[in-house]
Amino acid sequence: MTPKPDMHRGLALRAYLLASHLFPLFAGRVLRQRLDRGKEHPDRWREKLGQGFTPRPDGPLIWLHAVGLGEVLSLRGLITRMADLRPDLAFLVTSTTVTSAQVFARNLPPRTIHQFLPIDAPAYRRRFLDTFRPDLGVWVEQDIWPGFVSDAAARGIPQVVIAARMNAASHASHRKARAVYRDLYRAMALVTAQDQATADHLAQLGAQNVTVTGSLKPASPPLACDADELARLQKTLADRRIWAVAPSHPADEALALAAHAVVRKADPTALLIIAPRFPDRRDAIVAAPIKMRSKGEIPDAHDPVWLCDTFGDLGLIYRLAETVLIGGTFCGTQGHNPWEAAALDTAILHGPQVANFTADFAVLDAAGAARGVMTAQDVADAVQSPGAMAENASQIISTAAVRTDALASDLVSLLRR
Repeated sequence: MTPKPDMHRGLALRAYLLASHLFPLFAGRVLRQRLDRGKEHPDRWREKLGQGFTPRPDGPLIWLHAVGLGEVLSLRGLITRMADLRPDLAFLVTSTTVTSAQVFARNLPPRTIHQFLPIDAPAYRRRFLDTFRPDLGVWVEQDIWPGFVSDAAARGIPQVVIAARMNAASHASHRKARAVYRDLYRAMALVTAQDQATADHLAQLGAQNVTVTGSLKPASPPLACDADELARLQKTLADRRIWAVAPSHPADEALALAAHAVVRKADPTALLIIAPRFPDRRDAIVAAPIKMRSKGEIPDAHDPVWLCDTFGDLGLIYRLAETVLIGGTFCGTQGHNPWEAAALDTAILHGPQVANFTADFAVLDAAGAARGVMTAQDVADAVQSPGAMAENASQIISTAAVRTDALASDLVSLLRR
C-alpha cells in the first residue's frame, strides 16, 4: 500500500490544529510542576519543548512512537528485525514517561536512540521534524498525536498505526472525537490491530483496510539483566522455590503474601519476590523488617520475602522465579504485560482484571500457557505445581515471531524513497 500524499483536514482537525498554537502558553509551567513531582526527567524534560535533542543518526531513519514503558519495550523485536533487513537503517523511539526512557536505555535495540516526544504544538513539532527528518513514522498501540500526523503528512512522510489496541471504554472515548480520528487514520499507509474487536472499533472511527496482526509483545527479546549478578543470586538462592508477584500493586501483594504463607507451610525454604510497580511504595508493602534490593540487601536462607524495590529489574526477577503472579490483575490497573515473563520461561498466573491485555491473557490461557487464579489457595497450588505453562508459552512466542517478521518487511517497504 502506498502512502497517502493528500491528508484530509476536516473542521474538527483544523480546530485542534488552531488550538495547538496556544499550548506553549502553559506548557513550560506544567512541565516544571511535573518536574517538581518527579514526573519528568531532570536532565531531558526540555525535549518536550522541542529543545536539546540528540543529533540525528546518519542514513534512513524510522521513527516509532509509543506512550509508555510496556509499549516501548514491545518495539525491540520489531526494530531488531527491521535492522536485520536493512543494515543502513537507524531508529528513533519516542515516548512520554520517565520510566520508559530509563528502562529502554538498558534494553536498546541496534542503532536506536530515544527521545521524549515534544508537546503537540506547531513550533515544537517543527523543530522535532526539522531535526530528525524521519523517512517513516510509526504510531504504536494507542497514542497518536494529531498535530504531528498532520505536519508529517504535509512533509510527505509516510505513516502507519501498528498493533493498535482499543477496548470498548477507549472506543467510547475516541468516538467523541470521531471526526478527528477519521482524518488521522485515513492518512495512514497501513493500520494493524492486535485483535478483531480493535479492528472493528477502528473501522467505526473511519480507519480503512485494518488487518489483525496480533501484539508485538510476544516477539520481543527477553529483558536484559546483569549476568554476573544473576549468577551470584542463583548461587546464593540455590535449592529454594522462588516465585514472584510483579509488577505489583497493593491488592496483588496482599494475595501473594497470603498465598506465600500457605506455600511456606509445605516448603519452609520458599522465597517470594515482590517487585512493586511504584518502588516509592516500599514502606507500605510489609510491616515486618524485610531485605530491600534498593539497599543492596540479598535474602539469606531464612528470609521468606525479598523486596525488589527498583526499576528495570524484571529481567533479573523473571530469570530467578519459576512462577510469577502478574500484577495489576486484582485491581483497577487491569493488568501488566505477561509476555516479558513468558519470554524468560516463567510460569504465569493472573487475576480476573486484565482489560489492558484481554487478548494476550486469552491466548495464553487457551494454550495452557497461563492460569487464572482467584484465591490465595489457587495461587499456592499453582506455585507448587506450575505444570507446562512455560513450555506452552514458548510455542506461542515462536508463532508471533513469524508475524513480526512479516510486519517488519511491510514497514521497510513503506520507507520514503
